[in-house]
Amino acid sequence: MQALLVSTGTVTLAEIGDKTQLLALLLAARYRKPWPIALGILAATLVNHAISAWLGAELTDWLSPEVLRWVVTASFLAVALWTLKPDTLDENEKLPAHGAFLATTVAFFLAEIGDKTQVATVLLATRYEPLWQVIAGTTIGMLLANLPVVWLGHRFADRLPLKLARSLAALVFFALALWVAWRGVG
Repeated sequence: MQALLVSTGTVTLAEIGDKTQLLALLLAARYRKPWPIALGILAATLVNHAISAWLGAELTDWLSPEVLRWVVTASFLAVALWTLKPDTLDENEKLPAHGAFLATTVAFFLAEIGDKTQVATVLLATRYEPLWQVIAGTTIGMLLANLPVVWLGHRFADRLPLKLARSLAALVFFALALWVAWRGVG
C-alpha cells in the first residue's frame, strides 16, 4: 500500500495550482457538467499515467541501479524546483467545441504531456511497486486535486493556498530525492 499512498499524496500536492487544475476550472465554467468532466479527467489520467508508469518501470530495466539512482534523484530535485513555479493557462487558449467528456479527455491528456505530475508518475514508477498501485495512486491524486475544482468552481479555487501547496509539494519531491539518493531505487 506504500506505493499507492505515496503516489496519491505526491500527485495530489503537485497538482494543486497546476495548469491541468486550471484547465479543470475552465472546463467546469464552460460546460457546467461536472460528471462528464470528471469522467474525462479520469479517462485521460488513467491512459496518460499508465503509459508514464510503464515507462518508469522500463527505465529500471534499461539503466544500472547506480545510474538510475542519480537520474531519479536529479529528476526529483528538478521537479521540486519546478513545483515552486506557478502554472498559468493562456487566456486565449481555445477549448475543443465537442461535448464535455470528449473535450475534457482530449484537453487533459494533451495538457498532461510533459507536465510535472506526468514526470512524477514516471519517477514514482522507478521507485515503487507494484505498478498498478502507482497508476491508481497518481490517478486518485489527480482526482482529489481536480474534482473539487470541477464541482465547486472558482470560489473554491480562489481560496486555495496555492503558494503553501506548491511549497509542500516541493518539499515532498525534495524528500523523495533525498530518499532515493540515500537508499537507491527499488
